[in-house]
Amino acid sequence: MGGVSRRSILGGTAGGVLGGVLGTTATAGATAGQTTTASARLQWAASWATAQTAPTAADADATSGFTDTTLRYKLRLSAGTTEPAVRLRFANPFGSAPVVLGPVTANAKPVLFGGEKDVVLAAGATVVSDPVGLILPDGGDLVVSMYLPGPTGPLSFHRNVHATGHIGDRATNSVFLLTGVDVPATGREVVAVLGDSITEGVGTPDNANLRWPDQYAARFRRRPAIANLGISGNRVLLDDARFGPGGQARFDRDVLGLPNVATLVMVLGINDIQQPPSQTDPTRILDAYEQLVRRAHDHDLEVIGATIGPFKGWIRYTEALDQVRNDVNAVLRQGRLFDRLLDVDAALRDPADPARLRPDFNSGDGLHPNSVGAKAIALAL
Repeated sequence: MGGVSRRSILGGTAGGVLGGVLGTTATAGATAGQTTTASARLQWAASWATAQTAPTAADADATSGFTDTTLRYKLRLSAGTTEPAVRLRFANPFGSAPVVLGPVTANAKPVLFGGEKDVVLAAGATVVSDPVGLILPDGGDLVVSMYLPGPTGPLSFHRNVHATGHIGDRATNSVFLLTGVDVPATGREVVAVLGDSITEGVGTPDNANLRWPDQYAARFRRRPAIANLGISGNRVLLDDARFGPGGQARFDRDVLGLPNVATLVMVLGINDIQQPPSQTDPTRILDAYEQLVRRAHDHDLEVIGATIGPFKGWIRYTEALDQVRNDVNAVLRQGRLFDRLLDVDAALRDPADPARLRPDFNSGDGLHPNSVGAKAIALAL
């Protein structure tokens, strides 16, 4: 990344782990007290991540949960590791009962929890696995298989990661309970992207890994660790039953809960404007941005904010709402709010009609850029 991060050197031992020697996986029969402490604590970086929401009545799988079911996901990591160590994170922040998780495998290797093959994930809690002895390239794939004996009850999940996983033999684009894959940091900058559907990947093809954070990571010979925390429909101000807690409400869990995050990229605001009830006062959106900047700076994060892109042609576009967008962007371009600015609007707009996406960037709905438009965002950062 260009510029200097507020925390460009990842120091300290806060990301350390006590379970297992690097490259050694504890046997399934070992107890938590028998796992071997690493000679030096690792610092971890979030190489893949997703943000969770609570299920609604329309989300049949997440609402009913699973019994005696194996879930399988193929994840594209941003950063790899030359040290044989990968760990997984699982969470159920919206759950109401404990869930038994396991056995779990990663690239067919057992994933253990304190030396055990399964773990109880308490309602509202997060669990982190022991290190798994895997070496993976930058931009490599990790296949995670997880068995849920159940009955689990309702589960926290991410509705659409734009990649195909499986519930038994049935395909799904949802990811249940799994929230992150970490690799040893080894000096990499960790970038958390707090975003909406444009960050999540709407408008780009499924299974192509052409979301703009993917394409940003691919720009670099040694890739940064990227946590894609985009949720379709997400706002910065209001919470929503389907689209999840707003950016202000989920910041602590989704961003500060990551290991060794150094930079926050914030790409939120269009849904506050275009989604009913629409926020028509630009100062409310700007005030919310400022609050997130203050909280991020308290944790020594660099904050990169984004202008709001064009959306003429979208089903809820009006000139009045577009004026709110332009008013927000005008203040952001003054350069006093964020440490740096990602000008998404300038990257995507049609010079002939600045309220619209460039025709070659439009996925077809007037709001979401296609994979070429996503590349334009990646190049602008």
